[in-house]
Amino acid sequence: MKHKFSLGLCSLLLSSTAYAEVNISGFASVVAGQVLEGSGVAEFDLGPTFLADYPLVGAYDEDISFKPDTLFGIQFSADLLEGLTATAQVVSRGADDFSASFEWAYLSYEINDHWTVQGGKKRLPLYYYSDFFDVGYAYPWIRPPADNYTWQIFNYTGVSALYNYLIGDWTMSGQVYYGSEDSEPNKLLSDFFFLENTREVWKDIGGIVVQFNKDWLDIRLTHMQYTNERYIGGIQQEWNGSTQRSGKFYGLSVNIDYENFLFLSELNRLDLDGSNLDTYLLTFGYRIDSVMPYISYSDFNEGKNLEVHHTSSVGIRWDFHPSAAFKIQYDDVKDDGGPGLKIAGDSKSISLGIDLVF
Repeated sequence: MKHKFSLGLCSLLLSSTAYAEVNISGFASVVAGQVLEGSGVAEFDLGPTFLADYPLVGAYDEDISFKPDTLFGIQFSADLLEGLTATAQVVSRGADDFSASFEWAYLSYEINDHWTVQGGKKRLPLYYYSDFFDVGYAYPWIRPPADNYTWQIFNYTGVSALYNYLIGDWTMSGQVYYGSEDSEPNKLLSDFFFLENTREVWKDIGGIVVQFNKDWLDIRLTHMQYTNERYIGGIQQEWNGSTQRSGKFYGLSVNIDYENFLFLSELNRLDLDGSNLDTYLLTFGYRIDSVMPYISYSDFNEGKNLEVHHTSSVGIRWDFHPSAAFKIQYDDVKDDGGPGLKIAGDSKSISLGIDLVF
C-alpha cells in the first residue's frame, strides 16, 4: 500500500502543468571524514568508530570515507489550486548505500490564513532541526549533534494541523499531529545494537509543537507520547513482563541569532515507563563576514552506569557561494557508558564537506 501511494503521488506531482504548477528544489551534502584515534569497544569487537548519524548508522572508522554524511535530495511540490498542494521528497544517502527512498509524501490543504491540515508521511518533529535534518545548508554543523539527534524512529505516517498567528510583535506557530510508524528492519537496532532483524513499532504517536519568534529570539516547546512494541528476530520483546511500553518526550530549544552572534540550545527528556533519558546541546558561533567559527557540546545521559556519552566539537562554516557552504569540524567523543552499554567508545574525528541547496 505504501509503494502504491508513493507511486501515485509521484505521478500526480510529475503530471502536466495544465493540472498543477510543479516546483522542484533540491539539496546535497558531500562530506568526507575519518577517525583520528579511538578506543572502540573491545567487548563488541568494534574498532575505533565515530557514530555520526544514529538513525542510519552513519559511522566513520580510521579509513577516510565519503559515505556516512553524504546525501542528495529532491523535493517536488505541486500546487493543485484552491489551497490544495502535494509534496514529496526523495533522498539518497551514502549511509544507506545511496538507495533512494521517500522521506516525505503528503497532501496539504490550507483552511485559512492560520490553519493548514496535512496527511501522509512526514518527519517526526521532535527536535528543532528535525524538519531540516537532511538539509546541511540549514545549520552550522556538519550534521546535527548525534548525542541529541539519536532516535531509531524519525518519520511517521498520519495527520497533522499546522498553525500560524501574530501575537503583538511575536509570531506563534507550530503543529499538532497523530500517527504511527512500523520500521522493519530498523537500521539502527538491526545493524548496530542487536545485529539481527529488528522490527520497531511506534503506535498512537501524538504530539504538539509550539514555537515563538521575535526578531533575533526563537523559542520552541514540544511534547510527544507514543506506545512502543519491538520484535527481535521475530520474537516480541518484553519490558517488565509487558509487550508494550509507553514513552513521553519533552523538548525545549532557545535560539538567538543577534547581529554576528549565534547561540543554539536544545534540552530534551524522554520518560520511558518511569525511566528518564536526558539529552542537550549548546552551540556558540560568531560570524566574520562569510565565515563563522563555532564550538558545540552535546550530551546523552540515561543515568549512572547506563548509556552516557557526550561530544565536544569545534568547526568553521564558510559561505563561499549564495547557495553553498564549506564546513570543517573536529569531534571529540567520550563514551562513559557502563558495562555492556558503551556505544562506540571514545573517538577523535575530523570531517569536511560542502552543503548546497538548489
